[in-house]
Amino acid sequence: MLAVVIPIALALQGLAFLLTVARLLRGPSLPDRIIALDTLSINAIALLVLYGMVIDSTLFFEIALLIAVTGFIGTVALTKYLQRGDIIELR
Repeated sequence: MLAVVIPIALALQGLAFLLTVARLLRGPSLPDRIIALDTLSINAIALLVLYGMVIDSTLFFEIALLIAVTGFIGTVALTKYLQRGDIIELR
């Protein structure tokens, strides 16, 4: 059953990845692009996990965790920059 489901899931995640890239390039506003970047990292995580399942390797799961942490920190930094115009607050 997994031999049928995983290729279908990979194809659908690839399509979602391409649609998210289109939203990232098209915009129209900066918050839309930030959401697209966050969604892009989530799609990349899903693709890596699925590919790791296909080739039966745990390395891709660790890479997915690194992308998850990096994506979260990037999203928080960009939204803080949008709200305040500065990422690091100096007192």
